[in-house]
Amino acid sequence: MDIHRATTVAEVVAAEHLFDNPARPEWAERFLTAAGHHLLLAYAQDEGVPVGFVSGVETVHPDKGTEMFLYELAVDEPYRRRGIGRALVERLAALARERGCYGMWVGVDAGNDVALAAYRSAGGKDDDSCRVLTWEF
Repeated sequence: MDIHRATTVAEVVAAEHLFDNPARPEWAERFLTAAGHHLLLAYAQDEGVPVGFVSGVETVHPDKGTEMFLYELAVDEPYRRRGIGRALVERLAALARERGCYGMWVGVDAGNDVALAAYRSAGGKDDDSCRVLTWEF
């Protein structure tokens, strides 16, 4: 497996089958050029298209420093349960350390056992202290 950072809109569009919706080139360009935004793509041996991705966004606060928000993780169905999700999360965590982040966090839908397994296998700990409230605009 090969994991590398997406740097072009074409790479993002080639991975759109992994996203919830089709990639919009203008949004992909904005994401790729925004400071602190990261999109890592996983390729299986001898596969020409991505089989997984993880995205992360560095968040900074005046009294806390910088932490990595794991925005989204996806692995194509035929490639799940092979360690690709764990490898992507571990690579994002390594990038976060390299960039001086003091930690990393992710919100997970209740009952998403596949995601929870991937995050836990990559060293994530559930501290049972978080609730997610959302606003839709």
